[in-house]
Amino acid sequence: MKHRQLRTRFAPSPTGYLHVGNAYSALICQQWAQRHDAELLLRIEDIDHTRCRPHFIAAMLEDLRWLGIRWQGEPLFQHERQDIYESAINVLREKDVIYPCFCSRRDVEREIRRTASAPHGQPASAYPGTCRHLSPRERKHLMQIRPHAWRLDSTRLRALLPEGLCWLDEHGRRHAANIDHDLVIGRKDIVFSYHLAVVMDDALQGITHVIRGEDLRASTGLHRILQYLLDLPSPVYLHHPLIRDTNGQRLAKRHGAAELRQLRQAGVDAQSLKHFLLKESGGIWPFDSLDEACRHLASASACSSVPRHEKSC
Repeated sequence: MKHRQLRTRFAPSPTGYLHVGNAYSALICQQWAQRHDAELLLRIEDIDHTRCRPHFIAAMLEDLRWLGIRWQGEPLFQHERQDIYESAINVLREKDVIYPCFCSRRDVEREIRRTASAPHGQPASAYPGTCRHLSPRERKHLMQIRPHAWRLDSTRLRALLPEGLCWLDEHGRRHAANIDHDLVIGRKDIVFSYHLAVVMDDALQGITHVIRGEDLRASTGLHRILQYLLDLPSPVYLHHPLIRDTNGQRLAKRHGAAELRQLRQAGVDAQSLKHFLLKESGGIWPFDSLDEACRHLASASACSSVPRHEKSC
């Protein structure tokens, strides 16, 4: 029997410069690929034209090469695949499992407050299904004059999805795939959501194992549902812990996490950073400043270059 080629991907979004949390995720992906004789692909998830920038892409590729990340073939760019995502939207429309939503964020918040205060109201975080009840004529008219998102019809899905639909983790455990309210799978501003694009890309790239942060675990049920609706294979999922600061907060671009380009420009050795993230950190980035991180990593680099019998660090 022919051996199936295992394949995973690292899929950053160029909405800013790569930081040490991104580096940790890339290293985890590469480490898994090396251990399992698998291919590692690079996907640039740049579908969000409102936030992604070309100079971030160039810097991202440079930082990944400096870190020692090696991938097979050329990077895949999501902005080049919009026809594929549009075809997926059309399939879901034909199956009548999505509907156009014309609500603004303020409309949704106002309706949620109203229904949550009523007896047996919706949960405070759930979309109340305002546009689900529009007639086909109303939808057609509004689509001509107002921007709209696309939402999954959770009520209809409950009748369509097979009982026991689930996704598999790396240990072979099954996890239920379900949704409890009408989630957006196509935004007003960029048409195709991350959820729809990533499901299509994983299938078309032949990804057998998705390795990503535990912050995306909550989305995996939705991804499995989309795979079922679009007749796509479902990969195995591995959700790794996130690197956090000393307060337990995940590192993020918006919170000023240490960027790889800053560390590189300060003279930090890539091997020292790699060793710290995979062997020493314990999932914590303990440094309060870039200078402190650079001093520690520079010291570790100097120590690693000294013969073992001479080491005092």
